[in-house]
Amino acid sequence: MKLEEFFSKYSKVALGFSGGVDSAYLLYVAKENNCEIQPYFIKSPFQPQFELMDAYRVCNELDIELKVIEYDILQNQKVKENPDNRCYYCKKELFTLLKEHAKKDGYSILIDGTNASDDIADRPGYKALNELQVLSPLRECGITKKEVRELSKEAGLFTWNKPSYACLATRIQANQEIDKETLEKVELAEGVLSNLGYKDFRVRVYYGAARIQMKEDEWYNFAQDRERVYSLLKPIFDIVLFDMETR
Repeated sequence: MKLEEFFSKYSKVALGFSGGVDSAYLLYVAKENNCEIQPYFIKSPFQPQFELMDAYRVCNELDIELKVIEYDILQNQKVKENPDNRCYYCKKELFTLLKEHAKKDGYSILIDGTNASDDIADRPGYKALNELQVLSPLRECGITKKEVRELSKEAGLFTWNKPSYACLATRIQANQEIDKETLEKVELAEGVLSNLGYKDFRVRVYYGAARIQMKEDEWYNFAQDRERVYSLLKPIFDIVLFDMETR
């Protein structure tokens, strides 16, 4: 099946929207094929502010209204406890919420941006999506992440080369309880690196310290910049470590 055929078959859908490359391309193709699509962004402590800003930008450029739902996912005790399969409980909670909002707005079909490159065997969250009957058009149509980027570039979407981004909860070690203060510190630290020009990195929390991971081709620049980075991150984290495992 081609995406055009998918949106011909499902001509009215709600989209769990992140502002990332996959969901942005889905939104674009849906509009190009006259599908009535409503994107929803859930703003929780797991989503940094820049993701919301990117989501607004995509929707503004495509002239589509974005609906934002504010929700504290840490109300879910299982998510807060952060077990190995935390993503299952998180996706189940958030997409149940999305389905409720979509239904109230008259949308019976909910889709997401899972693509054909995603390893669903290693993604507990996909189990939750499957249980909730969330459709994944990119995956169903066999479209990989690489193809999404190429097609997004052709379409003129600014997201075409946006680095893949996992939620802030992934920065916390499994089985270590998640709290808002730690998530805010991670967001601040990653904002510092982003403002310094780094593009694809993570600031993970390792026993209270900041553990920085990035692509190998950025290591040299980081080494030259280490004193400035340290001085900017020190007010956020007492200990700042550099992890030589590539991101």
